[in-house]
Amino acid sequence: MENLKFKTTIKCEGCLAKVTPHLNETAGEGKWHVDLTNPAKILTIDTESDSAKIKGAVEKAGFKAELI
Repeated sequence: MENLKFKTTIKCEGCLAKVTPHLNETAGEGKWHVDLTNPAKILTIDTESDSAKIKGAVEKAGFKAELI
């Protein structure tokens, strides 16, 4: 299992609610977390999915994600 980190444009609880179904489907429920207190809004994922699939899931919800 790999630990991936992304800088995102997810800014608030409302944004988090919008992206949750997409990330749960791609990475799995309970396998990811967005640190809303960090200015870079870091998304951390423990997954076997590749970074392109995760980025696609975030973008499908209307946000951007950049692998760091």
